[in-house]
Amino acid sequence: MKKTKRKILVIAPHPDDEVLGCGGIIARYSRQGDEVFLCVVTKAYAPDWSEEFIKNRPKEVGAVRKILGIKKVYFLDFPTVKLDTVPQKELIAAISGVIKDIGPETLYLPHIGDINKDHRLVFEAALVASRPLSAPVIKKILSYETLSETEYGMSLKIFSPNVYEDVSGTFGSKIEAIKVYGSELKEFPHPRSLEVIGALAKKRGSEAGFKLAEAFMLIREMSS
Repeated sequence: MKKTKRKILVIAPHPDDEVLGCGGIIARYSRQGDEVFLCVVTKAYAPDWSEEFIKNRPKEVGAVRKILGIKKVYFLDFPTVKLDTVPQKELIAAISGVIKDIGPETLYLPHIGDINKDHRLVFEAALVASRPLSAPVIKKILSYETLSETEYGMSLKIFSPNVYEDVSGTFGSKIEAIKVYGSELKEFPHPRSLEVIGALAKKRGSEAGFKLAEAFMLIREMSS
């Protein structure tokens, strides 16, 4: 019997969030023959970022797409760290358009408690866009953790994972992909260092009996 391809959508407030939170499972889904789509919500702009950085960013995302096997990337092009200046209606409509175009079964979102407000606004807008009556095709929603955002976030909304995915076989692809975003990597003991990324994977793996794992919070799941 032929395996049915699943459609998975990962929504990233900024390029590199998808790799930090879901890089291993994206690669695993792709290797299994499923279709993974990425929605990057914001983009950099001058003068806050250099012209070289702005020019190279789409190239970096393209390289990551190839490494992880992402089928298609959607760029919404809202301003980075300025999502609080964007009308909520516009953000919800943009995300809704991506969901309608793809028809994903599974949706991955940033954590509601992250310290970066862009992450929180994306989570909230995506939940509105994925309400059961609006997007009945979505059967599962999970949130991922983003180093240097999740662990410094809101203490009343702590990331408490209840879904663990074994990424022992695809962690190398995750590391290869995050190296593409070289400007985002820092020296240890910064949480976005290669050492800490590896340590988190080992820690999450130890919690579930895997060598390496990515952890998620299940927000909603429906079956019939």
